[in-house]
Amino acid sequence: MKSLVVLGTGWASYSVVRNINRQFYRVIVISPRNHFLFTPLLTSTTVGTLEFRSIIEPVRNVGFTNSHDFHLAEALNCDFEKQIVTVQSSLDKNMVWDIPYDKLVIGVGSLPNTFNVPGVKENAFFLKEISDARQIRQKILRNLELELAPKCSKEEVKRLLHTVIVGGGPTGVEFGAELYDFIRKDVARLYKEEKDSVKVTLIESQKILSSFDEGLQNYAEKKLNERENFQILKELVTEVTPDGVKLKDGSFLPCGLVILTDEYLRIASDQYNNSYAIGDCSTIQHNPLPCTAQVAERQGRYIAKSLNEIANNGYVYLTPSKPFIFKSRGMLAYIGENKALSDLPEFKLKGISSWVLWRSAYFTRLSSWRLRIQVPLDWFKIWLFGRDTSRF
Repeated sequence: MKSLVVLGTGWASYSVVRNINRQFYRVIVISPRNHFLFTPLLTSTTVGTLEFRSIIEPVRNVGFTNSHDFHLAEALNCDFEKQIVTVQSSLDKNMVWDIPYDKLVIGVGSLPNTFNVPGVKENAFFLKEISDARQIRQKILRNLELELAPKCSKEEVKRLLHTVIVGGGPTGVEFGAELYDFIRKDVARLYKEEKDSVKVTLIESQKILSSFDEGLQNYAEKKLNERENFQILKELVTEVTPDGVKLKDGSFLPCGLVILTDEYLRIASDQYNNSYAIGDCSTIQHNPLPCTAQVAERQGRYIAKSLNEIANNGYVYLTPSKPFIFKSRGMLAYIGENKALSDLPEFKLKGISSWVLWRSAYFTRLSSWRLRIQVPLDWFKIWLFGRDTSRF
């Protein structure tokens, strides 16, 4: 039996692991993260619409032949000639070992892009992992409690209650929508005197949701601008400080929280007959694809299907018989107040009906029945009791 080593547990890698034929391959997974994250609903966890564990699935649940086939570790080096991956334990940096492979799939994802803006790494939050969402949630609740301190000045209260979102793509808009819902429903209920002081600014130098249909873009912009204490600012951020952001026009926006939600870096990889790069860490020459869950998941299924075909034909050929072709099934985005956008090849939809489609589509894409039970339960709980504002 051939050994298939998979680096990473994101959309692309997880799709390979779930779709590969275990009769042909012994699957070995190497990742510093022992779970798969359903990223389309990550923004919902930042304010408590969903709980963190409701959108993660332990990787071991896919069922490994041997418990030693999952390594909680980071890949330090890949020797493509000798077909060996050198890894380092995520729990003990002194532990380093080699893992041989017959086939290698690299799906390690990518790093956030700071665009060389000073202060971003030190003073801004990204939204890519569960740990990011947890930190953002803690910061939001911290600011709400801190501004109630008797010695907090009016200027400091105003700063603490101002959140700046940099990037008007789907993640930025959806985070702003979730935050607005939290303010409108839960802050208004639990922090009555402060609800009118909470402010959200979405900074985007061009059009928000630029990848969507123009009519849907205009609808989203109109709805967001209609909201009290929510503004869209067409500017560029030149620096992020501990107290706010500096803009290209020279002005300064004091704020208590800065979220950077932009595209991620892509890393080109050398090609080997027994190694494949997929997901955000890969690129297709002359035909780059967007860094989305939809692309990564389908790349993973394509690689799994191709490897199954190779094994089924007795390994008489080493590369996939057909090239990967991506055809988008459309895009969805939540814009708050139970309204969403659906930009599909067949039709365009907006408003409440699109919100129903948005929830239904993501519900059906959840990776297990455990998550399909937990997510609706979370939705029901916040409808009944409101969001949990505990800090721990």
